[in-house]
Amino acid sequence: MSENTLPSKEDVQTRLRRGPYHQWLGIEVLSVGEGEIELSAKWREEWVVNPEGGYTHGGILAALVDLTADWALVSQTGRGVPTIDLRVDYHRPAMRGDLRAKGKVIKAGSISIAEAYVYDSEGKLLASGRGAYSTPKPKA
Repeated sequence: MSENTLPSKEDVQTRLRRGPYHQWLGIEVLSVGEGEIELSAKWREEWVVNPEGGYTHGGILAALVDLTADWALVSQTGRGVPTIDLRVDYHRPAMRGDLRAKGKVIKAGSISIAEAYVYDSEGKLLASGRGAYSTPKPKA
């Protein structure tokens, strides 16, 4: 795939599902655009950090921020890219239920910046973040 070819939703879904962690998260690709992606994650009881409270561990939300921002870059680069730095802000507890995440590229270059937002099933913002990713041009 060249850097100018936008991967299809099905292509991204196939590539994402190769990762056992992504399979465990129940990641589904909802849409792919140039520099943008929308994903969903299927609820798992193992996400609960506190059985009394029933809310999701922040690491799950951070993982969704990272992989959504990363895969927004894949829609432009056509390849996976390593995370250099990641910042996550938590806005409210994520209670039991499926999650949806939207990501978009902010700046493309040898170091690229992408951001992501994680929502609950009612559309409430749970977490957001921004990552820096190593995206040098591939060697010929």
